[in-house]
Amino acid sequence: MLEILLVVGILALLAAFVVPSIWRSGEEAHIRIAEMAIGRSGPVANALNKYRLDTGSFPETDEGLKALFEIPSSIDEDDKIWKGPYLEGTPEELRDPWKQEYNYKSPGDFHEDAYDLWSNGVDRKEGTDDDVKNWIEK
Repeated sequence: MLEILLVVGILALLAAFVVPSIWRSGEEAHIRIAEMAIGRSGPVANALNKYRLDTGSFPETDEGLKALFEIPSSIDEDDKIWKGPYLEGTPEELRDPWKQEYNYKSPGDFHEDAYDLWSNGVDRKEGTDDDVKNWIEK
């Protein structure tokens, strides 16, 4: 009986060290996924660049990322300049790893000639240190 208690105690001690490490690895993976999605060569950035090449500008802030899926009302369908959809799926499916919408602003505060794109990160609150952004603050 004492041996069984000793083995259970050792297993509990090991779990106390391993579980937090695994949890941190999972969160780090989510952060990397968000960084890759909105980074310069990520799928969202590529779709926005294709949109700009076709239409001459990035979607306005109020049109948002929805403009990558559906033709915005500001573009005349008869002009045939919108060649989307630029991403597969629906606007509702375009979420960060924490199941939140990405934030989009064009023209951006940091990329004045382009757009700012960011995720609120782990805490799901905008403007905190864990936000994942497509810019580097100086």
